[in-house]
Amino acid sequence: MENAAMNAHTNLTDQDDLLRIEIYNMLAHLCRQAPEQSVLEFLANLDVDTAQTFQRQTMASAWPLLKLAAQKTTLLSVEEEYQDVFIGIGRGEVVPFGSWYLTGSLMEMPLAYLRQDLKQMGFERAQSVIEPEDHISALLEVMAMLVEGGDEHLQQTFFNRHLAPWCEKFCTDLKAAKSAVFYTAVGELAWQFLTIEKTRFLESQ
Repeated sequence: MENAAMNAHTNLTDQDDLLRIEIYNMLAHLCRQAPEQSVLEFLANLDVDTAQTFQRQTMASAWPLLKLAAQKTTLLSVEEEYQDVFIGIGRGEVVPFGSWYLTGSLMEMPLAYLRQDLKQMGFERAQSVIEPEDHISALLEVMAMLVEGGDEHLQQTFFNRHLAPWCEKFCTDLKAAKSAVFYTAVGELAWQFLTIEKTRFLESQ
């Protein structure tokens, strides 16, 4: 996802927001494709004590789980796992699209509403991306850019409209997917983080 109107080098002073951006982007990357070797190595050597400082250690249980999962998997294993979980033959065990969770079908009205909101905010799908804009990765990328932009109201509005209604069910399904091993840990981290975000935006209403 791209936003022509947003400067990628916005000055950020809030360490909490910096961590939110990193987590949104990390989860977006892991949901869009299987992690490369460099990503697995980064996660396998994650400084868990530092990571746990986010949100007063409310995500403390998820970081060691993800670190261990990265240490135990291999590049080939995680590529096969991603294929089974998200792609499959026909479709994967988990369908990572908002329209699917909200209507039971792809390319439905939730996607049309999302496209309207994205257009109003100046976002457009990157030419290299073929998936519809309601893919969980695209939505997480948008949230990362909105946090970087610093407009709390815009973050709240976008999250509540396009992520809050289905993201927790998606995370639960990801954790429970039959083929998921590494992605069980990804699902747990996503569930804990997005639950925190949902609470954040409810409290700010």
